[in-house]
Amino acid sequence: MTNKLIAVAAAALISGCSSVASMKSVDQAVQVEINADSALTLTKDSAVEKEYNTTSFGQYKFKAKPEAGGEPMYGLIPLKFNGGYLAADILFFAPAMFFNLREFYPFYEFDFAQGEVKYKKNEQDNWMIYRPSPEEVEHAKTYFKKIGKS
Repeated sequence: MTNKLIAVAAAALISGCSSVASMKSVDQAVQVEINADSALTLTKDSAVEKEYNTTSFGQYKFKAKPEAGGEPMYGLIPLKFNGGYLAADILFFAPAMFFNLREFYPFYEFDFAQGEVKYKKNEQDNWMIYRPSPEEVEHAKTYFKKIGKS
């Protein structure tokens, strides 16, 4: 019985360590690379869903480039804070705080023409807007250059 309880608790912890993001483009087909993952093709007509690991201290960098060509857009993916995970981590498994306090928002929209990423927690919410700062752009460019994807 104890082994079954431990197995259920472990499965719950592992399943809580990722989130699914739905992403699309505002106006044109855009190739988006997030960290070292393969490029995703985003369009305005249909969303692409992808699962990403949660993180506490790391960042997800992105490189977005229109399929029609042109200069890429770089930046950091806005992540949401998991207050509920923090409470559960404190109560049940404190070491988990080192890897699960931030996760992807469920919805993203890349607006290449405006140089921004829109994101929201719920489908009916208004979009929040992220425009990469020059420092964030340089940070992401350096990262992609370092992994050979510049």
